[in-house]
Amino acid sequence: MWQKRYEEWYNVNSMKSVTKQKNKLGDALYDKFGKPLETEHWGEYIAISEDGKIALSPKLIDVFKKSESFSTPSYIFKVGEKAVYKWLKTKI
Repeated sequence: MWQKRYEEWYNVNSMKSVTKQKNKLGDALYDKFGKPLETEHWGEYIAISEDGKIALSPKLIDVFKKSESFSTPSYIFKVGEKAVYKWLKTKI
């Protein structure tokens, strides 16, 4: 029984650690690629891939569609606001 609880605790804490790392990466990507666009594109949506590709649009659905062509996972932000989504590309 203690082993199952340890495994549950370990899995939860591992996920928290991964989430923190991804949040830091997302913040860094936004600071580098999103912040410079705030004056001209405030309120629009931006997808930023982990390798630095961007897609920008006033419509969220358009950003999702454009980011599907990225080769790495992307983060989706509303320019000028701290709303973020992580968009994982799944291959079938």
